[in-house]
Amino acid sequence: MATIERFEDVLAWQKARKATFAIYEITGQGVFSKDFGLRDQVRRSSVSIMANIAEGFGRRSDKEFANFLNYAHGSVAETQSHLYMALDLKYLDQTQFDAVYKMLEETSRIIMGFSKHLRG
Repeated sequence: MATIERFEDVLAWQKARKATFAIYEITGQGVFSKDFGLRDQVRRSSVSIMANIAEGFGRRSDKEFANFLNYAHGSVAETQSHLYMALDLKYLDQTQFDAVYKMLEETSRIIMGFSKHLRG
């Protein structure tokens, strides 16, 4: 495994960044952009994934990093839940939902695998 020297080197953070960018694109369009509550909540929860990974890395302890990865994992689930509401409200179509949901699932798997690794 390659040495991780910066939080930007963490694969889970990289994947979360891409998912967050996709969410910002989707939430900035059409009716979704006008539902300020849901739009802002899904954006905040997706940004929280990245932020928790970065903050955990900054703690400089495997145990604390693993704890923050668990928080990030929770933020993935929160973001996925918000996406279901957006789908139900027809703010995004099934194809958009599936694409972002898949990105988040992959991020989640990487987060949990890394958390297990850190916990030994």
